[in-house]
Amino acid sequence: MSDKRHIKVAVIDMNNGFPNQGMRGIQELLNSYRDNKQPGLVFDLFDLRQKGEIPDLTYDIYISSGGPGSPFDGEGEKWEHDFFLLLDNIEGFNAKNDNKKHVFLICHSFQLACRKYGLGTVTRRKSNAFGIFPISLTDDGETETIFNGLPNPFYSVDSRDWQVIQPDESDFESKGAKVLAIEKERPHVALERCVMAIRFSKEIFGTQFHPEADPIGMKMYLLQEEKKSAIVANHGEDKYLDMLESLEDINRITLTQSVILPNFLTEAINALQKN
Repeated sequence: MSDKRHIKVAVIDMNNGFPNQGMRGIQELLNSYRDNKQPGLVFDLFDLRQKGEIPDLTYDIYISSGGPGSPFDGEGEKWEHDFFLLLDNIEGFNAKNDNKKHVFLICHSFQLACRKYGLGTVTRRKSNAFGIFPISLTDDGETETIFNGLPNPFYSVDSRDWQVIQPDESDFESKGAKVLAIEKERPHVALERCVMAIRFSKEIFGTQFHPEADPIGMKMYLLQEEKKSAIVANHGEDKYLDMLESLEDINRITLTQSVILPNFLTEAINALQKN
């Protein structure tokens, strides 16, 4: 049984040593949640891709970050084997115990899980996606408790060169998984909308987008000359200026940041404290 005063969270860093705002965002969310709702929450960081660090099964909650590169980079590597084994061990633990362990997978980690579980096709995008975009909830997403408090569509930060497409309904049904959100509708683009969120199981949840992103981190990205040039080249200067302006809109990424991961933590902690 988990101590009500003490919740242990493992944060897995998938950034491979590359500078990023995601880990800062995750840590700030956890610190804020601890300060406002769960004084006994503690967390440890594990640098998996760069240092081979992997948490054991003594944690209650696991959050695994996004990261650079292809979701196939780790094939045959020890770090990927260890990550997949951890997911297997968590599922094995949950099958035998009432105090379930909960997992949240972000971007790169989400794509790895889709590969592991054979859900959808993981493929390179025609062009990089980077910015603040609307995301549409499916019927299952509309009733998903983690999204409680968000409109449909809602806005989040999307940053990726890869995507998950072609979800096969029978694969999802057989594994007990559900597609909860998909890419915005683009009537003028003849490309399939990719999967943006999946509930892999009752305890394992993942998003293609970045629910930890905040206006401060996003502004730092957007003001980098390399990012600005890429966005202007791909989407035009109006789109770039719109992104900067949308950072001030509290109903966009500020709202998403305040809802999804906090809801996940609350759901996981409530489940733990019932047992």
